[in-house]
Amino acid sequence: MRASHLLAAALLAVTAFAQSDVNSVTYRSPGGTTLKVMLADHNVGKEVALGEMVFPPNTESAEHTHGAIEMFYVVSGVYTHIVNGTPYVLKPGMAGYVKIGDKVKHKTGPEGAKAVVVWVPGVEAAKLASAWKREP
Repeated sequence: MRASHLLAAALLAVTAFAQSDVNSVTYRSPGGTTLKVMLADHNVGKEVALGEMVFPPNTESAEHTHGAIEMFYVVSGVYTHIVNGTPYVLKPGMAGYVKIGDKVKHKTGPEGAKAVVVWVPGVEAAKLASAWKREP
């Protein structure tokens, strides 16, 4: 996907953000990570999804891959994602990404972390949500 398409998807997400509160849904993983899906196929289509992820302190996910580009913007805490064996430490104000097919693990320290996540295409949010428990 060209950079201009990614930029357009991100701008669409930012533009529609003010419209998201009514339609957001929160999910919880077995490990306690929460995903608040604000923009996805239910309100902006399948091209992009935007959510807020809150990672509990001292957690580490299993290594996995995604069928979408995954972009993180860290809001608080320290978040490490290990992409194809290389760790990247992200602090507030920093961003990281994972390409389709990359092997990734997510890891936090004693503070946990909060991040805004964008998937292009957006179907990845639905895949995560289907494996996690919907919060009331």
